[in-house]
Amino acid sequence: MQLIRILAGSTFLVAVLPPFAAARIGEAEVREGPRGGPCFTISPREDRLGQPDFHAITVSDGHRLLWKMSMPIERSFPLRFGMCVPYGGRVPSLPRTQAAELEAGKVYYLRIDARASKGRNVAQAYEARFCLARQHDGSQVVHQIWNGEREGKRMYGCLPASD
Repeated sequence: MQLIRILAGSTFLVAVLPPFAAARIGEAEVREGPRGGPCFTISPREDRLGQPDFHAITVSDGHRLLWKMSMPIERSFPLRFGMCVPYGGRVPSLPRTQAAELEAGKVYYLRIDARASKGRNVAQAYEARFCLARQHDGSQVVHQIWNGEREGKRMYGCLPASD
């Protein structure tokens, strides 16, 4: 820690944290699941950095939790890009909440929490935003909202283009 003197004579205490003290947030990926609806994993780039040990996954609308699934403390598995955890989680043995219905045209927030694992430099969490994008024919497709994407009139591509 460092002490910094301000001209007026006051002393402020400033903590300088080592670089490893701040947990890295990695990039998650949201895609269409094999049975329809969203499913969640880590991005290909994160997969190349090392697979995290899965701990928990949450989906919210920014105000309230819509679904959560977690692994018991004594169990885990490495999460790879090739795997995808479906919204609502269909594994009866895992602790989870009831999944709320997702609506088209709304932005949702995903967070995958990971456990530290020996010898792997992985993030402690992975995040992404997504929506169910409305199509002109009334159907919906899973749409990931990428970092840096601007909202615009179509709300990140979540709303159909005007005719």
